[in-house]
Amino acid sequence: MKKTFAAVTLAATASLLVACGEDSTAGTDAVAIGGTFEFVSPGGQTSISYPQDQRQKIGNIQGVNLLDNSSINLDEDFRGKVVVLNSWGQWCGPCRSESDDLQRVQDKLDKSGKGTVLGINVKDPVRQKPQDFVRDNGITYPSLYDPPFKSALAMGGVPASVIPTTIVLDKQHRPAHIFLKAITDDELWKVVEPLLDEQDA
Repeated sequence: MKKTFAAVTLAATASLLVACGEDSTAGTDAVAIGGTFEFVSPGGQTSISYPQDQRQKIGNIQGVNLLDNSSINLDEDFRGKVVVLNSWGQWCGPCRSESDDLQRVQDKLDKSGKGTVLGINVKDPVRQKPQDFVRDNGITYPSLYDPPFKSALAMGGVPASVIPTTIVLDKQHRPAHIFLKAITDDELWKVVEPLLDEQDA
């Protein structure tokens, strides 16, 4: 029940947003993907927090690494770690702008050894473009290559048209916070840091 409510809330929020891309009518796209959402405004929130006792696990996300075709599996590769999921495209201005912020958070997570940023590259049909972007900008965290954004289906109804979206997963891979907008490293780290030493509910 809580998972359904969260999905409806996210989809409702997304219907009010202007996402990146020329075909980014969030409400229309979300209906096409989910097909069962009833859009009700939650007040236009773009930053949504989930208390520990209300979190629900998302489905496992897996696929190929953008750079080298190696496999990435959320549950297996990052078991017991905080994971910052970030959907992005090299075609998306806000995505390009926040990449430095995400890298700074990744640098801190590397030092802690307790988490990672995991990108999900979407709507980039020409793979070399996002590959070049990652290399040219010194991005060290991995990204799944997922042009149709199929992994959105595992995320409880998060609209695939709202790019960028950042979902902060706790150590059990449950959404603790969702940003339906571009983020800064400061606001993201304020959400991530408490999760690193959080005890299981």
